[in-house]
Amino acid sequence: SDAKRTIEKELGYSLHDLFETFDQEPLAAASIAQVHLAITNDGSEVAVKVLRPGVEEAFEADFALFHWLAEMAQRSRPDLRRLKPVEVIETFRETTRLEMDLRLEAAAAEEIEKNFAGDTSFRVPGVDWRRTSRRVMTLERVHGIPIDEREALIEGGFQPEAVLAKAATALFKQVFRDGFFHADQHPGNLFVGEDGEIIAVDFGIMGRLDRPTRRYLGEMLMSFLNQEYRRVAEIHFEAGYVPAHKSVEAFTQAC
Repeated sequence: SDAKRTIEKELGYSLHDLFETFDQEPLAAASIAQVHLAITNDGSEVAVKVLRPGVEEAFEADFALFHWLAEMAQRSRPDLRRLKPVEVIETFRETTRLEMDLRLEAAAAEEIEKNFAGDTSFRVPGVDWRRTSRRVMTLERVHGIPIDEREALIEGGFQPEAVLAKAATALFKQVFRDGFFHADQHPGNLFVGEDGEIIAVDFGIMGRLDRPTRRYLGEMLMSFLNQEYRRVAEIHFEAGYVPAHKSVEAFTQAC
């Protein structure tokens, strides 16, 4: 009933005007939102994500506590300041605020969809903008096998190694080609479609990387894979990830 009220208030129409059918029981539920399956009046299968009532206020109360604890840590333990606890909490707060505006999640889904236009190995569900607002998001319903159900994948005729290669390739394209990537790729958010394509859902947490950072990460990864640990250490210093006064040799040994 709360979800129904939220949808009608946000979109300005009754549920009946928006959907031919709407499942009362959520398909999935998490701390911020829940998802209901529905069919629109034009017969399209969709998934409707709805924010929980009062979730913004609950998170703000938590962040006030986290901020106070971070400030206490910095004051009482000067050695922890290098970890920037207050900045970490503020970054977490800003990320969560973005996640709670479902228009931004819908925009992220559309951006990554455009980045993979013409690529049949990876896809995301299309956005129904008419049925999307700050607290409600409607996406095309996708069908697939959860990526961590290994036996089901094999029974469906898919080789786990091929699925893994396709998923890794998609992630590397996002990170190193586009600098815009899905930053919440747990198994619940990835499926394998009927043609073997990787299908991603839930674009509330995304990451962006500028070109210098992509270069550092790419070279660091290749150096680790090639066991060139001195170069791994040097990249950390060049990128500023390790203070300049530290020992390159000691960091090489740690690597």
